[in-house]
Amino acid sequence: MKSVSRALALMMTCALALPAFAQDKPVAGEVKEGSLKGKTLTFVSYGGIYQDGQVAALKEFVDKSGVTLLNDGPTEIAKLKAQVDAGNVTWDVVDTADLPPYVHCGTLFQKLDLTKLDVSKIPPGQVGECSVPAMNYGVVLMYKNDTYKDNPPKNWQDFFDTEKFPGTRAIDGSGDPTGGLVEQAFKAAGGDPKAMTEADIAKGMDKIRALGPDTIYWKTGAESQQLAESGEADMIMMWTGRAMTAVKNGAKYTPVWQDWLVVMDQLTIPVGVKDTDASYALLNAYLGKKSQEVLSEKTSYTPINLDAKPNVDANTMAFLTSTPERIAQGYQQNIPFWVKNFDKAGEQWAAVLSGN
Repeated sequence: MKSVSRALALMMTCALALPAFAQDKPVAGEVKEGSLKGKTLTFVSYGGIYQDGQVAALKEFVDKSGVTLLNDGPTEIAKLKAQVDAGNVTWDVVDTADLPPYVHCGTLFQKLDLTKLDVSKIPPGQVGECSVPAMNYGVVLMYKNDTYKDNPPKNWQDFFDTEKFPGTRAIDGSGDPTGGLVEQAFKAAGGDPKAMTEADIAKGMDKIRALGPDTIYWKTGAESQQLAESGEADMIMMWTGRAMTAVKNGAKYTPVWQDWLVVMDQLTIPVGVKDTDASYALLNAYLGKKSQEVLSEKTSYTPINLDAKPNVDANTMAFLTSTPERIAQGYQQNIPFWVKNFDKAGEQWAAVLSGN
């Protein structure tokens, strides 16, 4: 009987301990009342409507935790490196572009302890070793309705088929090469993007060159939007936010969603922050359903919490990329490949842009 009693007592002790253990597991969007009172965090991003929306998304976290939130920016990797090298890191959570957290993982950005974050609602494949997504948007192929009428392009392979689908193309020439576009170009040239090698980068670049001398390389998102609103190009590679705004303004273009290119800013914790747990608390709050709804409503970017249901107009909703259908249609570039070949791809892309 004693052994039975001891077993029952042990079971009751374990059962009583379970709720306390469960409470220790982070839940996206939750923060304890007053947990960061007297502390200060500096959040770094790219300014404008985007950062304003991020700050609005974090308001509940600030009010409830008691933290003082400072803002800085824009994000500059060289500036962060100087802080890390000097051992005086003043940025606590940093929003970056796609590749930096992979290029500098473990050197400028901390490897994340996922026991301190709830990433269960983030779309598959978007959590990195040193980062979580800050938001989603896409690069989408837009075609001019009047040009293609009943025979519109259906994918990026059609974008590169100038015989079947003649017309002027417009491509993102605003900065570094878009790895996903080069992969799609290589596929159009007969290659397999999953087996792409360093030597194959040139094949993808050559396929882009083959679009012809009338190809437009736009330099800003505003320029791509103007191309659509003026009807100057027949097919345009566009950021979904700019595409959405162009259509809202009357542009007679239609998106092709098959293999839209997944893009996401990244949220990171720099190496050497003074209060790592406080940085994790901010990240976890940012990932919450309500925070992501606020972010989307303020910026029109796609939320990265799959449960989020932002209250946006029909036009904005049509360009959000978080629905099951859009997630299934998305194409994610091979990030490790482009990190490894970043410099070489950049050199070849510069040659394409210069007409060489």
